[in-house]
Amino acid sequence: MLMELPEFRTWVFLYLISSVALLWAAFLSARGFMLWMSMLLVFVVVGANFLVVLAELKRSSAQRDMMKRLSAIEIEAETEDAD
Repeated sequence: MLMELPEFRTWVFLYLISSVALLWAAFLSARGFMLWMSMLLVFVVVGANFLVVLAELKRSSAQRDMMKRLSAIEIEAETEDAD
């Protein structure tokens, strides 16, 4: 299954922002400055990405179920027309 182009752009934007945040956290921890802030930033980025991917999986599953229901209705309608 391929993603639509606007959806792809959203994912690229999300991971660019995440990468910048993780690089900033690595910079803070390497300098030994504000270690708690860098760890908090890592946890927030990883948690947010996990929630986004989980929501996308649920949306995809719901869409797949809807397509199965719609195709079943279409098959029933075709068999009624054939009779």
